[in-house]
Amino acid sequence: MSVVCLNWETVHLHGEAWISHHRLRHRLFVERQGWEVPSYEGLEHDEFDTPAAQYLLWLDDAGKTRGVTRLLPTTQPYMIQKLWPDLLEEQPPTSDCVWEATRFCCDSSLDAATRRRIVTEIICATQEFGLARGIRRYLTVMPQRLLKHVLERAGCEVEVLGPERTLGNLPAVAASLAIRPDILAEIRRRGALAGPALRSDLSVAA
Repeated sequence: MSVVCLNWETVHLHGEAWISHHRLRHRLFVERQGWEVPSYEGLEHDEFDTPAAQYLLWLDDAGKTRGVTRLLPTTQPYMIQKLWPDLLEEQPPTSDCVWEATRFCCDSSLDAATRRRIVTEIICATQEFGLARGIRRYLTVMPQRLLKHVLERAGCEVEVLGPERTLGNLPAVAASLAIRPDILAEIRRRGALAGPALRSDLSVAA
């Protein structure tokens, strides 16, 4: 298995991956966490699922999505900018070097070891994607416990950017995730990854 990068132009390359990722988002964000977000017949989507979005999907042997994160350039409308600018102590950035990472999730029906592997490989893939694109940092919004126990534990460099606020059922903060070769190397070391997690033929899909 590996992480692939899909967008509106490349969804046809991996069959069920695209639609199964929307189903996974519905199960985790709508059914499990109770988010009030758009959905239709078991598919979760929102206004930021646009042609500008890039999706890093972890696929199982059947080509079904088991983990995902969505990446958006801040030169296009993005979630923090439009919905939660109060989470930032400064104005939301607009830069080719800053992207937003959202909808980060993993299939909760899998065993713990598989979930850890998926999460580690997606985190690694976000660094690989960022380095290939000249991105310097990602913005994200999530509970501080996840920042600490998932991202920082994996080897990410995390900076909280503003006050905590309750979103849905959980308190969350905006944070910045640095992208550098040494961070990627540390993530691979901690996750015992021998090489790239992101499929090289799709890692810079336009």
